[in-house]
Amino acid sequence: MKVTDRWYSDRLGQDLTVARWGSYGSPVLLFPTAGGDAEEAERRQMISHVEPLIAAGRAKLYSVDSIAGRALAERQGSAEHQLALFNAFHEAIAREVIPAIHSDLGGQQIPVTVAGASIGAFNALAITCRYPELVRSALCMSGTYAIEQFLGGYVNDDLYFSSPLHFLRGLEGPQLDTLRTRMIVLATGSGRWEDAGESWAVADLLGSKGIPNRVDDWGPAYDHDWPTWWEMLPLYLDDLLP
Repeated sequence: MKVTDRWYSDRLGQDLTVARWGSYGSPVLLFPTAGGDAEEAERRQMISHVEPLIAAGRAKLYSVDSIAGRALAERQGSAEHQLALFNAFHEAIAREVIPAIHSDLGGQQIPVTVAGASIGAFNALAITCRYPELVRSALCMSGTYAIEQFLGGYVNDDLYFSSPLHFLRGLEGPQLDTLRTRMIVLATGSGRWEDAGESWAVADLLGSKGIPNRVDDWGPAYDHDWPTWWEMLPLYLDDLLP
């Protein structure tokens, strides 16, 4: 059974919707693709493919609107506006959405597993690296990580703080220590519309900082498309969840 909740986010200056599937189990936060909303996972059959994990009580799955990704995909406003939304979106996930998940879990402060495909993979990676204390593990599928490529190479402070490809290079201290206890899976195909090189670039950076990760390239039969992610999501969640 699906349950949805919506509230106005001052950080984002607009409404934010969170959908939930399942009654109990380890929390999983699934980020949509660039233009998606909180219910994209259901429409695109991702929920039906992880239903065995939900039914078995191993996963309680949540998803959220792709506020910043949609602004990027639809070219809403200036590059500065789009990047400010990414920064604010990550803050809203950490300070609004994950606390709402904890409340839904009866107040248990359980680290969540995060997952996503394409821009959703970027957000899953960014939330893990920015707020590792809130995250158990990350599954990043067919990731698009160098988002400045969609903005003509434009870089500012909001991009720097939003993008692990930028801020991780200088990261030190307790945040990095916590991140080194997390696992990040970078799954990709090498078929149509895929760029496995983006995953390898992230893996090289994570490895240089001592952050556990691995790249799984599923090969040329797997495209940047939903059938690839239908196979990946249940397989990796089965491995990552307790």
